Amino acid sequence: MADPRERTQGDAPPVIEAAGLSCRYGDHLALDRLDLTVNAGEIVCLLGANGAGKTTTIQLFLGFLRPSAGAARIGGVDVAARPDESRRRSAYIPEQVALYDELSGLENLEYFTALGGRGPRPRAELARILVEIGLQEDALHRRAATYSKGMRQKVGIAIARARGAEALFLDEPTSGLDPAAANDLSALLREVQRGGAAILMATHDVFRAKELAARVGIMRRGRLLAVLRTEEIDAAGLERIYLEHMSR
Repeated sequence: MADPRERTQGDAPPVIEAAGLSCRYGDHLALDRLDLTVNAGEIVCLLGANGAGKTTTIQLFLGFLRPSAGAARIGGVDVAARPDESRRRSAYIPEQVALYDELSGLENLEYFTALGGRGPRPRAELARILVEIGLQEDALHRRAATYSKGMRQKVGIAIARARGAEALFLDEPTSGLDPAAANDLSALLREVQRGGAAILMATHDVFRAKELAARVGIMRRGRLLAVLRTEEIDAAGLERIYLEHMSR
């Protein structure tokens, strides 16, 4: 049986693509000529310390920043040139998922799905998606102010699924989660992956990256130093190589 981390769609072009992507803040080069692709049904993790360029990379793909050079593309769409279209193709799960606290989980899902530009979805269908994602039925109509971080992330993933996002970007999603919640998140990401989405995740978690990703990129000071295939290395080996790069 094929490893689900290796799922791609034949010779289709990458869903997520950075081509010579750079970003400068004044004299500081935050990202230096990044070349990276993520295919449909593939998870790629970026490892690195704070300031490595991981979050900058994701913000460029989301259109929050403009590149100084190169291009960020989602489904072949240049993010800087066509930001609205690229946003319709993508979804974002930050470390802390922002929901409207006065709305319920289901109401948040309705609102953000409608914002995605694909039109309203039946409420029963959205409720089913939330339950499939793992939100308890008794939480569907509770105010999001009562939700834990893990529950908020489940709503975030439900939003990505309901919108039919081709690309999913995550920034430190396991930070602050207990082991059970982190395992739940990993299982959900595999479900999204099996649905054909391309997933790019920034993380400090070497072992979670090894578990989830087909490829792991190691970043330092804005540069991508190495890309490793996780099928070819164990977690201890990945950690050793990562620490070697961080000590140089």
